[in-house]
Amino acid sequence: MNLTAFSKNELTAFYEDCKKTYADYQAQNLKLDMSRGKPSPKQLDLSSGLLTCLSNEDLLGEAGDYRNYGLLDGIPEAKRLFAPMLGVQPEELFIFGNASLQAMYMAVSYAYTHGLLGNTPWHQLETVRFLCPVPGYDRHFRITEHFGIEMINIPMNEDGPDMDMIEKLVTEDASIKGIWCVPQYSNPSGIVYSDEVVKRLAALEPAAPDFRIFWDNAYCIHHLCDNPKTVLPILEEAKKQHHENNVYIFASTAKVTHAGAGVSMLAASQENLKDLTKALSTFTISFDKINQMRHVKYFDGKFENVLAHMEKHRALLAPKFRVVLDTLNAEIRPLGIGEWSEPKGGYFVSFNAPTNCAKRIVELCKNAGVVLTGAGAAFPYGKDPEDRNIRIAPSYPEVDELQKAMDLFVLCVKMAAAEKLLNT
Repeated sequence: MNLTAFSKNELTAFYEDCKKTYADYQAQNLKLDMSRGKPSPKQLDLSSGLLTCLSNEDLLGEAGDYRNYGLLDGIPEAKRLFAPMLGVQPEELFIFGNASLQAMYMAVSYAYTHGLLGNTPWHQLETVRFLCPVPGYDRHFRITEHFGIEMINIPMNEDGPDMDMIEKLVTEDASIKGIWCVPQYSNPSGIVYSDEVVKRLAALEPAAPDFRIFWDNAYCIHHLCDNPKTVLPILEEAKKQHHENNVYIFASTAKVTHAGAGVSMLAASQENLKDLTKALSTFTISFDKINQMRHVKYFDGKFENVLAHMEKHRALLAPKFRVVLDTLNAEIRPLGIGEWSEPKGGYFVSFNAPTNCAKRIVELCKNAGVVLTGAGAAFPYGKDPEDRNIRIAPSYPEVDELQKAMDLFVLCVKMAAAEKLLNT
């Protein structure tokens, strides 16, 4: 029965029972962490062969001696390996270090300090704005907030961000310089952008000549199902509209191989790459070419081997997502006190609690030994206007620990919802 249908006496009794169970959890001194989407140790072990696959001879690659300086934009073998992942040509790819976040920060920083393709540096403008589909990725928002860029919330629909709103804002306001996008298994909602959304984004006619779509395709091969939805390659779509300069694409192997020693990449038009390389050539001589070659060697230079490797990740991750969803369906759905995504890939489940309950749920979990991502983290400035959204990250704990954490989580949802009803 829906919790809102409980009588005052029934609700009080329900809440008191929850409090007793909660006290039992507190007595267990739990220390469980679901705050970030970290690969588990077993996932990292899948790539242990990276540490032994490379010989000195392998470093004499087709473009020279990879132990030495040079090749700022990355080795050609790595470009060929990872280009299919992003739906681009090898020559449209720039290989970075282990974190795509570094590439995103660099792109925003260059626009801010020097300007893109000869346009006015953003720091010289009175106002710079970014569009932020919400709920979204907190580290994206942290970058734009760091540079003092004003962020505008864009609601997410089932097929991607609200394109009517985006088109209106972008075409009318030249201070809007970009949009953050996670098109495949959006963080945290798991939404996959539809073909229509991708085509409309590629066809945008921005008022700002230096507007950029920051296309963070972090989860493009992180599937949890058979026959997954695919996202249209946005750079190809943008070329059809002669808007290829509007797009920056980012990805990495952080959740494919070793998060602390992966390979990241940026794909863009030749004009954009040439422009960004001017900044990068003053920043570094090259990124880690040995690690790039290590990945090439480990996957035998074949993208199909990368996909086969991701099936091993799926075997470890799918049971964990099932624990989360089964627990929510069994404990929360009958009471009508929450809504959540059921993603077909990616790393998160997005949970929406009753209004003004998310912070309380996170607090209750923390006080009983389970750490979650802060309530509101999936919104710019950490401010969820309805205080509803909580990002659940199932990847790191073992299944038995995750079940215990989810049992506590649903208990805290029940307590927070009951408290709200008793106080209204």
